[in-house]
Amino acid sequence: MSSEYTFLSQCFDDLLPFPRSITGSGIEASIHYLQQFMPLSIEKVPSGSQVFDWTVPPEWHLKRATLTGPAGELICDTNINNLHVVNYSIPVKGIFELSELQEHLHSLPNLPKAIPYVTSYYNPVWGFCISDETRQKLKPGAYIVNIDTEFKTDGGVPFAHCVLAGESNKEILLSSYLCHPSMANNELSGPLVLLLLYKRLEMWPKRRFSYRFLLNPETIGSLCFLSRYDQHLKQNLAAGLILTCVGGNNNTLRYKSSRGNNSIFDELISNLSQTDTDWIHQEFTPLSGSDERQYCSPGFNLPMGQIARTVYGQYSGYHNSLDDKESMDINQLIKSVDQIESMLKIAEVCGKPVNQSPFGEPQLGKRGLYPTMNKPGNWQLSNDNTIDNRKFLNIILTTLSMADGQHSSIDIAKKCHCSIHELADVIMILEEKGLIKFNQEPLI
Repeated sequence: MSSEYTFLSQCFDDLLPFPRSITGSGIEASIHYLQQFMPLSIEKVPSGSQVFDWTVPPEWHLKRATLTGPAGELICDTNINNLHVVNYSIPVKGIFELSELQEHLHSLPNLPKAIPYVTSYYNPVWGFCISDETRQKLKPGAYIVNIDTEFKTDGGVPFAHCVLAGESNKEILLSSYLCHPSMANNELSGPLVLLLLYKRLEMWPKRRFSYRFLLNPETIGSLCFLSRYDQHLKQNLAAGLILTCVGGNNNTLRYKSSRGNNSIFDELISNLSQTDTDWIHQEFTPLSGSDERQYCSPGFNLPMGQIARTVYGQYSGYHNSLDDKESMDINQLIKSVDQIESMLKIAEVCGKPVNQSPFGEPQLGKRGLYPTMNKPGNWQLSNDNTIDNRKFLNIILTTLSMADGQHSSIDIAKKCHCSIHELADVIMILEEKGLIKFNQEPLI
């Protein structure tokens, strides 16, 4: 068992019990927990604020919600499972006959053992979520309802972010939501992958891009962030990724492209998906998804894509209690980190390289990139290559020829008839040898 597995597993166990919502103590406690491992700065947009077409809701605090049956049996208790109450329920205390209570109960007949996740952020209601198996066994009689919640108009919607600085002011934004209670793949998988990516990227010897890591409640949180940082993003965002549902048993990661096909990841992952079975490329759609729908809305049209592994429609635990640690699998989270980190390393060299010795061909032999003795039989060789003999040298020569600041790395890979993985290895070698460099703002 690796140290990363142990670390993520412990973080999962610690974070799962917090009663998260789009506001309140649960999400804030979760952010404070993650601050132990990454220097997150917390901001809050006040309740009642107008954020584009939305109004920031009051802050919701859940103390406890219980439903007690006619014989005194405890049917629902948020101290046992915080999915038991409709998220953002108004406070209620009273006695209800079963016939009155039924309209306030939520279950899933097709998944009789699952407790559903139900929310009502902008319409004041109350209710309990129970397994259908339990619901069918309820007997007529008087039920005691005690939903102890509080709304604060002086609260707000929080978001938290930090930056790993790179050589360029151009940023890659990595974001996930943190607002669902007691779910694994659909909640904690994204923040945990984000956390491990932070720890991995922090150890890189250099970063060409700057990397911003963002956690926010879904939809309203991304809109709150955009209300403060939209101009900064328009000027500095090279590309971004929303991480959602990155656990589960699917072998591939699915990349959903930006609406405007204006992200450096759009062409890169389209290219990768043609040869790399770890990736699937999907065109943008506003019909489903996560916060990429806000970033890619017509008024912003930012270069934001989305990465997921096992999403709605692909597993029975979506938005219910069956979404647990076993169905998500910590090892799959680490696999997601491996795949995303590998892709980010390629993105680092997916700008438009510039030949630093453009007057004639540079002397490759003195740099260990060409045979030092020219004789029959060795023209097809090159030294210390990572691909194979002449192919390696051909990629070098083609790269240097096209490195005029006008052609992207993907353009060059197509010309070389090689994978972007192979070209990335060559580009890193040429950069180390001082033969190419990237413009200050490395964009495709």
